[in-house]
Amino acid sequence: MAHQLDKSIPIPLYYQLKELILNDIKNGTLKVGDAIPIEKELSAIYGISRTTVRQAVAELVQEGWLYRVKSKGTFVKAPKIEQSFIQALGSFNDQIRDLGMTPSTEVVELEVIDVPGFVSEKLNIPLGSKVIYLHRRRFADNEPIVMVKTYLPYDKCKFVLEKDLVKESLYPILGEFSETQISKIRRYIEAVEAEKYDFDYLNMEKGKAIQKFISIGFNYRDEPIEYSIARYRGDKNSFEIIITAT
Repeated sequence: MAHQLDKSIPIPLYYQLKELILNDIKNGTLKVGDAIPIEKELSAIYGISRTTVRQAVAELVQEGWLYRVKSKGTFVKAPKIEQSFIQALGSFNDQIRDLGMTPSTEVVELEVIDVPGFVSEKLNIPLGSKVIYLHRRRFADNEPIVMVKTYLPYDKCKFVLEKDLVKESLYPILGEFSETQISKIRRYIEAVEAEKYDFDYLNMEKGKAIQKFISIGFNYRDEPIEYSIARYRGDKNSFEIIITAT
Protein backbone atom coordinates (compact mmCIF):
# COMPACT_ATOMS: atom_id res chain seq x y z
CA MET A 1 0.00 0.00 0.00
CA ALA A 2 2.93 2.29 -0.65
CA HIS A 3 1.05 4.39 -3.19
CA GLN A 4 0.28 8.07 -2.90
CA LEU A 5 -2.97 9.95 -3.16
CA ASP A 6 -3.21 12.77 -5.68
CA LYS A 7 -4.64 15.83 -3.95
CA SER A 8 -4.54 17.89 -7.15
CA ILE A 9 -7.30 15.98 -8.95
CA PRO A 10 -11.06 16.32 -8.33
CA ILE A 11 -11.47 12.71 -7.17
CA PRO A 12 -12.34 12.55 -3.44
CA LEU A 13 -9.46 11.40 -1.26
CA TYR A 14 -11.55 8.75 0.48
CA TYR A 15 -12.38 7.24 -2.91
CA GLN A 16 -8.72 7.22 -3.97
CA LEU A 17 -7.79 5.42 -0.77
CA LYS A 18 -10.64 2.98 -1.21
CA GLU A 19 -9.43 2.16 -4.74
CA LEU A 20 -5.84 1.69 -3.54
CA ILE A 21 -6.92 -0.79 -0.88
CA LEU A 22 -9.26 -2.54 -3.30
CA ASN A 23 -6.52 -2.84 -5.92
CA ASP A 24 -4.20 -4.43 -3.34
CA ILE A 25 -6.91 -6.95 -2.49
CA LYS A 26 -7.59 -7.80 -6.13
CA ASN A 27 -3.92 -8.18 -7.09
CA GLY A 28 -3.15 -10.33 -4.05
CA THR A 29 -0.95 -7.87 -2.17
CA LEU A 30 -3.56 -8.07 0.57
CA LYS A 31 -4.76 -11.64 0.99
CA VAL A 32 -7.88 -13.05 2.61
CA GLY A 33 -7.47 -12.79 6.38
CA ASP A 34 -4.79 -10.08 6.25
CA ALA A 35 -5.27 -7.10 8.54
CA ILE A 36 -5.14 -3.65 6.99
CA PRO A 37 -3.34 -0.83 8.85
CA ILE A 38 -5.40 0.85 11.56
CA GLU A 39 -7.06 4.24 11.00
CA LYS A 40 -4.29 6.19 12.69
CA GLU A 41 -1.60 4.53 10.56
CA LEU A 42 -3.45 5.05 7.27
CA SER A 43 -4.02 8.68 8.20
CA ALA A 44 -0.29 9.17 8.80
CA ILE A 45 0.80 7.23 5.70
CA TYR A 46 -1.38 9.23 3.31
CA GLY A 47 -1.54 12.57 5.09
CA ILE A 48 -5.32 12.56 5.32
CA SER A 49 -7.82 12.85 8.15
CA ARG A 50 -9.05 9.84 10.05
CA THR A 51 -12.57 10.76 8.96
CA THR A 52 -11.49 10.29 5.35
CA VAL A 53 -9.89 6.95 6.17
CA ARG A 54 -13.00 5.87 8.06
CA GLN A 55 -15.23 6.59 5.07
CA ALA A 56 -13.04 4.58 2.68
CA VAL A 57 -12.88 1.59 5.02
CA ALA A 58 -16.59 1.76 5.83
CA GLU A 59 -17.49 1.49 2.14
CA LEU A 60 -15.19 -1.50 1.66
CA VAL A 61 -16.82 -3.19 4.64
CA GLN A 62 -20.28 -2.43 3.29
CA GLU A 63 -19.37 -3.81 -0.13
CA GLY A 64 -18.05 -7.04 1.39
CA TRP A 65 -14.31 -6.60 0.79
CA LEU A 66 -13.36 -6.12 4.44
CA TYR A 67 -14.77 -7.12 7.83
CA ARG A 68 -14.20 -5.79 11.33
CA VAL A 69 -13.41 -7.73 14.49
CA LYS A 70 -13.98 -5.76 17.68
CA SER A 71 -10.75 -4.87 19.50
CA LYS A 72 -8.69 -6.69 16.85
CA GLY A 73 -8.89 -4.72 13.62
CA THR A 74 -10.14 -4.80 10.05
CA PHE A 75 -9.40 -7.76 7.80
CA VAL A 76 -9.69 -8.80 4.16
CA LYS A 77 -12.82 -10.87 3.60
CA ALA A 78 -13.20 -13.80 1.23
CA PRO A 79 -15.19 -12.49 -1.77
CA LYS A 80 -18.67 -13.77 -2.47
CA ILE A 81 -19.10 -16.14 -5.36
CA GLU A 82 -20.92 -14.22 -8.07
CA GLN A 83 -23.18 -16.40 -10.18
CA SER A 84 -25.26 -15.48 -13.19
CA PHE A 85 -27.25 -18.66 -13.68
CA ILE A 86 -30.51 -16.97 -12.72
CA GLN A 87 -30.92 -15.93 -16.34
CA ALA A 88 -28.72 -18.52 -18.06
CA LEU A 89 -28.65 -22.29 -18.39
CA GLY A 90 -25.40 -23.73 -17.18
CA SER A 91 -23.94 -26.30 -14.81
CA PHE A 92 -22.67 -25.52 -11.34
CA ASN A 93 -19.25 -26.90 -12.23
CA ASP A 94 -18.92 -24.60 -15.25
CA GLN A 95 -20.05 -21.56 -13.26
CA ILE A 96 -17.48 -22.19 -10.53
CA ARG A 97 -14.64 -22.94 -12.97
CA ASP A 98 -15.41 -19.72 -14.85
CA LEU A 99 -14.73 -17.89 -11.58
CA GLY A 100 -11.28 -19.49 -11.33
CA MET A 101 -12.28 -21.83 -8.50
CA THR A 102 -12.39 -25.61 -8.22
CA PRO A 103 -15.85 -27.21 -7.94
CA SER A 104 -16.54 -30.49 -6.19
CA THR A 105 -19.61 -32.46 -5.20
CA GLU A 106 -20.59 -34.83 -2.42
CA VAL A 107 -23.56 -37.10 -3.07
CA VAL A 108 -25.34 -37.30 0.27
CA GLU A 109 -28.26 -39.44 -0.92
CA LEU A 110 -29.23 -41.08 -4.21
CA GLU A 111 -32.26 -43.37 -4.28
CA VAL A 112 -35.50 -44.21 -6.03
CA ILE A 113 -38.53 -43.22 -3.92
CA ASP A 114 -42.27 -42.78 -4.20
CA VAL A 115 -42.95 -39.26 -5.43
CA PRO A 116 -43.82 -36.88 -2.57
CA GLY A 117 -47.09 -35.03 -3.00
CA PHE A 118 -45.54 -31.61 -3.49
CA VAL A 119 -43.18 -33.01 -6.14
CA SER A 120 -45.96 -34.88 -7.92
CA GLU A 121 -47.66 -31.58 -8.62
CA LYS A 122 -44.48 -29.85 -9.85
CA LEU A 123 -43.39 -32.71 -12.13
CA ASN A 124 -46.94 -33.36 -13.30
CA ILE A 125 -46.79 -37.08 -12.51
CA PRO A 126 -49.35 -39.08 -10.52
CA LEU A 127 -48.97 -40.11 -6.91
CA GLY A 128 -47.55 -43.63 -6.74
CA SER A 129 -45.00 -42.85 -9.43
CA LYS A 130 -41.30 -43.32 -8.76
CA VAL A 131 -38.75 -40.50 -8.78
CA ILE A 132 -35.00 -40.34 -8.45
CA TYR A 133 -34.08 -38.38 -5.32
CA LEU A 134 -30.62 -36.81 -5.47
CA HIS A 135 -29.28 -34.92 -2.44
CA ARG A 136 -25.94 -33.13 -2.96
CA ARG A 137 -23.54 -30.85 -1.13
CA ARG A 138 -21.54 -28.66 -3.50
CA PHE A 139 -18.22 -26.94 -2.89
CA ALA A 140 -16.06 -24.17 -4.29
CA ASP A 141 -12.38 -24.55 -3.39
CA ASN A 142 -13.39 -27.17 -0.79
CA GLU A 143 -15.79 -24.81 0.99
CA PRO A 144 -19.46 -25.89 1.09
CA ILE A 145 -21.66 -23.23 -0.50
CA VAL A 146 -24.92 -24.93 -1.46
CA MET A 147 -27.13 -27.91 -0.68
CA VAL A 148 -29.37 -29.21 -3.46
CA LYS A 149 -32.26 -31.69 -3.34
CA THR A 150 -33.34 -32.80 -6.81
CA TYR A 151 -36.25 -34.95 -7.98
CA LEU A 152 -36.37 -36.55 -11.45
CA PRO A 153 -39.12 -38.72 -12.96
CA TYR A 154 -37.73 -42.24 -12.81
CA ASP A 155 -39.33 -43.50 -16.03
CA LYS A 156 -37.61 -40.82 -18.11
CA CYS A 157 -34.38 -40.39 -16.16
CA LYS A 158 -33.41 -43.87 -14.89
CA PHE A 159 -30.18 -43.67 -16.94
CA VAL A 160 -28.95 -41.00 -14.50
CA LEU A 161 -28.44 -43.73 -11.89
CA GLU A 162 -25.63 -45.16 -14.01
CA LYS A 163 -23.64 -41.94 -13.96
CA ASP A 164 -20.93 -40.75 -11.58
CA LEU A 165 -22.70 -37.75 -10.03
CA VAL A 166 -19.64 -36.85 -8.00
CA LYS A 167 -17.67 -36.09 -11.16
CA GLU A 168 -20.39 -35.23 -13.67
CA SER A 169 -22.89 -32.36 -13.64
CA LEU A 170 -26.56 -33.23 -13.88
CA TYR A 171 -27.57 -30.94 -16.74
CA PRO A 172 -25.03 -32.32 -19.25
CA ILE A 173 -26.15 -35.83 -18.27
CA LEU A 174 -29.80 -34.97 -18.87
CA GLY A 175 -28.74 -33.36 -22.14
CA GLU A 176 -27.67 -36.73 -23.56
CA PHE A 177 -31.27 -37.33 -24.66
CA SER A 178 -33.61 -34.81 -26.27
CA GLU A 179 -36.50 -35.95 -24.10
CA THR A 180 -34.66 -35.02 -20.90
CA GLN A 181 -32.49 -32.15 -22.08
CA ILE A 182 -33.34 -29.02 -20.09
CA SER A 183 -34.30 -26.20 -22.44
CA LYS A 184 -36.05 -23.89 -19.97
CA ILE A 185 -35.95 -23.34 -16.23
CA ARG A 186 -38.43 -21.57 -14.02
CA ARG A 187 -36.79 -20.37 -10.79
CA TYR A 188 -38.29 -18.96 -7.61
CA ILE A 189 -36.05 -17.13 -5.17
CA GLU A 190 -36.58 -16.24 -1.54
CA ALA A 191 -34.46 -15.24 1.45
CA VAL A 192 -34.84 -17.45 4.52
CA GLU A 193 -33.04 -17.95 7.82
CA ALA A 194 -30.55 -20.77 8.25
CA GLU A 195 -31.84 -23.84 10.06
CA LYS A 196 -30.15 -26.78 11.78
CA TYR A 197 -29.90 -28.47 8.35
CA ASP A 198 -27.78 -25.57 7.06
CA PHE A 199 -25.66 -25.59 10.22
CA ASP A 200 -24.97 -29.29 9.78
CA TYR A 201 -24.12 -29.20 6.07
CA LEU A 202 -22.96 -25.65 5.31
CA ASN A 203 -21.14 -24.75 8.54
CA MET A 204 -23.56 -21.88 9.15
CA GLU A 205 -24.96 -20.38 12.30
CA LYS A 206 -28.69 -20.69 12.89
CA GLY A 207 -30.53 -17.53 11.85
CA LYS A 208 -28.00 -16.42 9.22
CA ALA A 209 -29.16 -15.65 5.69
CA ILE A 210 -29.89 -18.41 3.18
CA GLN A 211 -30.82 -17.85 -0.45
CA LYS A 212 -33.38 -20.49 -1.36
CA PHE A 213 -33.94 -21.39 -5.01
CA ILE A 214 -36.75 -23.57 -6.25
CA SER A 215 -36.20 -24.65 -9.86
CA ILE A 216 -38.33 -26.54 -12.35
CA GLY A 217 -36.54 -27.62 -15.53
CA PHE A 218 -38.50 -28.30 -18.72
CA ASN A 219 -37.66 -30.16 -21.93
CA TYR A 220 -38.34 -28.95 -25.45
CA ARG A 221 -41.95 -30.11 -25.18
CA ASP A 222 -42.41 -27.98 -22.08
CA GLU A 223 -42.65 -31.09 -19.89
CA PRO A 224 -41.17 -30.81 -16.38
CA ILE A 225 -38.09 -33.00 -16.04
CA GLU A 226 -36.38 -31.69 -12.91
CA TYR A 227 -37.55 -30.22 -9.62
CA SER A 228 -34.83 -28.90 -7.32
CA ILE A 229 -34.59 -27.06 -4.03
CA ALA A 230 -31.23 -25.36 -3.44
CA ARG A 231 -30.07 -23.56 -0.31
CA TYR A 232 -27.12 -21.21 -0.83
CA ARG A 233 -25.04 -19.60 1.88
CA GLY A 234 -25.97 -15.93 1.87
CA ASP A 235 -22.52 -14.90 3.08
CA LYS A 236 -20.73 -16.74 0.26
CA ASN A 237 -22.91 -16.13 -2.79
CA SER A 238 -24.34 -13.28 -4.80
CA PHE A 239 -26.44 -13.54 -7.93
CA GLU A 240 -26.71 -11.40 -11.02
CA ILE A 241 -29.96 -10.66 -12.82
CA ILE A 242 -29.89 -8.91 -16.19
CA ILE A 243 -33.10 -7.21 -17.32
CA THR A 244 -33.44 -5.96 -20.87
CA ALA A 245 -36.05 -3.66 -22.35
CA THR A 246 -38.57 -5.20 -24.74
